[in-house]
Amino acid sequence: MNSTQKKTLEAIFAKPTLGSIKFSLIESLIVALGGTIHEGAGSRVALHLSGSVKHAHRPHPGKEAKRYQVEEIRHWFESLGIKP
Repeated sequence: MNSTQKKTLEAIFAKPTLGSIKFSLIESLIVALGGTIHEGAGSRVALHLSGSVKHAHRPHPGKEAKRYQVEEIRHWFESLGIKP
């Protein structure tokens, strides 16, 4: 995991929840943790990590993940035992 991915992980766990994390950085972090990204229809993606799947929509027209998406990813990471 490189320094950008470590910063992204720390940003996901930051309180209050940030709404300025680029969704592409979250995807990069998941790949660095050994996961995969599967494209769906339109902006839909399936994030696979440690045998678990999280479905999400890529934000548009902006690039930043919404606060609720960051919170969902945080809870997903916590359930998988991933912490900064």
